[in-house]
Amino acid sequence: MSLTERLTNMFVAPGEVFDEVKKTAPSGANWLTPALIFILISWVGGYFIFSQEAIRSQVTEMAEQSINKQLAKMEKTRKTPLSNEEADKIREMGTKWAVPGSVIGFMFTSLVVAFIVPFWGGLVVWLVGTKVFKGAFPYMKGVEVAGLAATINGLEALVRVLLILVLGNLLASTSLALLVKNINPQNPTFSLLAAFNIMTFWGLAVRSVGLSRLSGASFGKAAAWVFGIWALVTAVFVGFSAAMQAVGKQLGGG
Repeated sequence: MSLTERLTNMFVAPGEVFDEVKKTAPSGANWLTPALIFILISWVGGYFIFSQEAIRSQVTEMAEQSINKQLAKMEKTRKTPLSNEEADKIREMGTKWAVPGSVIGFMFTSLVVAFIVPFWGGLVVWLVGTKVFKGAFPYMKGVEVAGLAATINGLEALVRVLLILVLGNLLASTSLALLVKNINPQNPTFSLLAAFNIMTFWGLAVRSVGLSRLSGASFGKAAAWVFGIWALVTAVFVGFSAAMQAVGKQLGGG
């Protein structure tokens, strides 16, 4: 089975791909290629996204709202209030770098995610597969499984780019957050809704197939562990976000 066939079969017959991965020599292309595809789609998509005036205006508006909140907190803690000129300079500098900063952040995040997914996912597959299910396979086989499963991430990136361009909403995604209008992205509720993403569930299911084939465990048991660990990590991140927001409100005087 060629690399192209392995990648395309991830959408229709992932079990066959993982059976081959299990019995063949390790191949870095199995995890590196999906990562590079994800980066390419994200970066090209980012170019088109941030070329849209509506998106640029949205980014600037979000930055201005955040700056105004920070200025309000500063007013409560400073002995002498900021002058209008000082406040205007802070707003000007913040909004000036809002779009360039978002572009850099978008590109950097895509790069980090592309390489974290196979190695973190591979660690989960390897630990559960070898320690819980008593399978016998090296860590890099887990990385290959997680990397190939991340082919779904490339499709998700493409769909998300198209949604953003069509809807003119930088926060658009294939998640429940798409159904809620005018939600604050800093709100923990947004993070929770964004986690319920159909593409994420698809990717987790494919990773579960890989864990099952490598370890010999049933798909149900593999899925219970993969989805369970995902739910735990998601809960920790959402909870941390809520806690930080609560602390911010306390420090800001409510």
